Formats: sequence, structure tokens, C-alpha cells
Amino acid sequence: MGEQAVTGAGATPAPEQMPDAGRKDAAAATGGGTGPTTAGMTVDGAPAAPADVSGAGMSADANPAAPAAPASPAGGATAGGGAQQRTADITAGPGGVMTDEAGVVTGELTLRTEYADGQVTLRVQYKDADEWYAVTGAKVALADPSGLDAVHGIAVALLNRPKG
Repeated sequence: MGEQAVTGAGATPAPEQMPDAGRKDAAAATGGGTGPTTAGMTVDGAPAAPADVSGAGMSADANPAAPAAPASPAGGATAGGGAQQRTADITAGPGGVMTDEAGVVTGELTLRTEYADGQVTLRVQYKDADEWYAVTGAKVALADPSGLDAVHGIAVALLNRPKG
């Protein structure tokens, strides 16, 4: 395969790389669409302005130097010493949830997502029981505790299967 020039003089797109103005994707390809188009990228070393993604609990193109707001304990409690946790009631899908201590658990469960010392651990218990079981393979490093809500949301979405 040979090389092909992508940019012309002055770092502008070469004519053969320009989108066809008559095609549907021309507006999107040239940035003529609506909404933010930076996707967290920089142009000439200048960072894009932060964009609020309201309702999703996220911020796009946020300033990495700004301090992160602490995650809210929605659905769970915040323990001392920087440890945090989130809980949600779930219904295990077909095959249940594999745990280290009890094997497969099924039925109505409570899922707890714990963050401590840079690690996230998922645990489940039978609803209203006392014993908690570590979900097999569900311990991972998490550098920023502000990501705990996202991890918990994904875990709930994966494990909660009330319709099978």
C-alpha cells in the first residue's frame, strides 16, 4: 500500500479528502451539524470549553486540573476513611450471580458496589439477609472515586434481569 496525502498546504484538507457537498454526511463531516464537535480533543494546543451533559451525571471536555466533586451516596452510604458504597436491589437473571463464597446465588438480591483504597468490589446478598458475598471476578482498580456511580450503574444494568 502506498501513502496518500491527507492534508494540503497549510494543514487544510486536500481536495480529494473533502466531503461531497451533495451527500447527506457533508454537514456532519465538516462540523456543520449541531452540538459539540470536539470530543475532548484540542486544536493547536487550545483545550475546548467544558460541556455540561445534564441528567447523565457527566461532563464532557472537563478541565482535568479542576477538583472532582465527591460522588453522591445515592442508593448507599458513604463510609469513613474515603470508602464509599452504592446499593441497589436486583433480580438475578438465568444462571444467577456467581460468588466466591457461596457459588451461584439467585432470586431477589441486593447489589453493593464498594470503593476503598483505589479498588471497586461488587458484593451481593439475598435481599434483607446479613451475609454478603463477593461477586466472582468483580474487583478492579478505579483511579478516580468519582467514577463509582458509573461503575455501579453498569453493574446494576448487567446483573438485574427481572424478566430473565
